[in-house]
Amino acid sequence: MARILNAAPDGWGIDGGRIGFSGRERVKAGLKLATFWKLRYRPGVAFESGSESRFAFERELVARGRVRIAGVDEAGRGPLAGPVVAAAVVLPLAWIQDGLPDGLQGLNDSKQVPAGRREKFYQILVTSSDLAWGLSIVDAEEIDQINILRATHAGMVRALASLTVPPDHVLVDGLNVSAITIDQTAIVQGDARSYSIAAASILAKVTRDRLMAEYEVQWPGYGFARHKGYPTAGHLEALRRLGPCPIHRRSFAPVALTPRQPELFGP
Repeated sequence: MARILNAAPDGWGIDGGRIGFSGRERVKAGLKLATFWKLRYRPGVAFESGSESRFAFERELVARGRVRIAGVDEAGRGPLAGPVVAAAVVLPLAWIQDGLPDGLQGLNDSKQVPAGRREKFYQILVTSSDLAWGLSIVDAEEIDQINILRATHAGMVRALASLTVPPDHVLVDGLNVSAITIDQTAIVQGDARSYSIAAASILAKVTRDRLMAEYEVQWPGYGFARHKGYPTAGHLEALRRLGPCPIHRRSFAPVALTPRQPELFGP
């Protein structure tokens, strides 16, 4: 199938070539193309055969004059322990227009990318002088104070605020975030549909995973480096055996129902 990028009405092409028709065939083909155009084409948006381009949202915004577009995502809403981490990433305009560099081919929702490749993407993203990024870490204590949803939204706002220059528009994974005052577009499964959100997903996930590995050393016995704080059978067993440690979320039911061991972690 053809890959059509930024197609213009008089520039339809297949594999770099143009389609030629004559007579009645031209009329039929014109009707088919017009139907395709009506259903699929929007100015400034690229479409890939069989799937939506993962720069489609960004390119549409660029066509409307927005050039600093931040993708925002989080990692760590579901675990019983550790922080929730939010990231904001503004990819270069050149990438949005021309495509990702070779080293970032395969960029996707962090949950769909193997750990080793996530680390590779992370290094490319944080060391690139062409893009801007920001991170926010909201610890378990604040999560317990304001609840996980508000903590996640607060993290997103702080990650955006840490960018050196405010973005023109924000692409958010999931639902609209009322705490974000910048113009935004909420995208369901956005980390798999927007490269900007996918990049933020990678930064948030790798940052949080590294923190959980450090917590494994600080509070051994729970297996934080392995399960990252999620409620696996091994984590729940360790929680029953050891009680919660200082990074456990006391407002989450399995932790709230488990007595603390003062001899291990103090009063």
